[in-house]
Amino acid sequence: MKLGFIGLGRMGSGMATRLLQAGHDLTVFDPVPAAMERMAGAGAKTASGLPQLAATCDAIISMLPSDETLRAAALGDGGLLQNMRPGTIHMISGTHGVGVVGEVAAAHRKADQICVACHVLGRPDLAASGKLGLVPGGPAAAVQKLQPVFAAIGERIIPAGENPLSATAIKIANNFVLGCAIEAIGEGMALVRKYDVDPLVFQEALVGGLFNATAYHAYGDLIARQDWGRIGATATIGLKDNQLALDAARAVGIPLPSGEVWKQRLEAAIARGEANLDWSVMAREQFRVSGLE
Repeated sequence: MKLGFIGLGRMGSGMATRLLQAGHDLTVFDPVPAAMERMAGAGAKTASGLPQLAATCDAIISMLPSDETLRAAALGDGGLLQNMRPGTIHMISGTHGVGVVGEVAAAHRKADQICVACHVLGRPDLAASGKLGLVPGGPAAAVQKLQPVFAAIGERIIPAGENPLSATAIKIANNFVLGCAIEAIGEGMALVRKYDVDPLVFQEALVGGLFNATAYHAYGDLIARQDWGRIGATATIGLKDNQLALDAARAVGIPLPSGEVWKQRLEAAIARGEANLDWSVMAREQFRVSGLE
């Protein structure tokens, strides 16, 4: 199976490298020439544009940063929809809203193409080591055909069924819970700091008992050390994920009051010029309002 890959940022480059290491025939495209050059140096073929990529690949993975870039790549002039052969799979792996994923999936179905939403759970270091969690949703035969791809980039597969939007809803809800957890950790860290407790001691208490999970290990450590420059997702991306959750909730009439809190935290951090720090910087806002900075 000839694979294509669009979007070679922190997550995408790690995933693409893993596919090359697994021996897949991979062609890549990214508007940033340096990203293409890095992947070419690792052994990937490069496409001159989306038409060439779409016309020559059996499955195309997109890891794009926004709904707008996904819509343009999939549905725009010279994009995937116009150039993919019938039966070709488009595997959407970026974090996107239910609206655009539904729009792209419907357009592919109408063109006798296949859409699988396979969103990923994890930070860029897990992408580089092939230890992502994967949430595939789409036609069963296509999901089965993509198993060698899943094996190269992930270690946990959480099937979401045959509806791509089911996978998207899981990804959005997962990020929503994580964002609220980061906010809660920041509040707890602020509280113990007021009582002269070393935040790393509190972190040990959390991960050794209540929160013995990878995400709490990683983000608790970032917050305890105030290491906002150890970037997984930036504050800007975190705010995007927050908006996706709030939009999805409004669409079905569900209030998410905790989401409003971490939206305010991230907006404040971004206003201070911290847009490109890790999104755990929302905890720094808690420290500030607590008089700790």
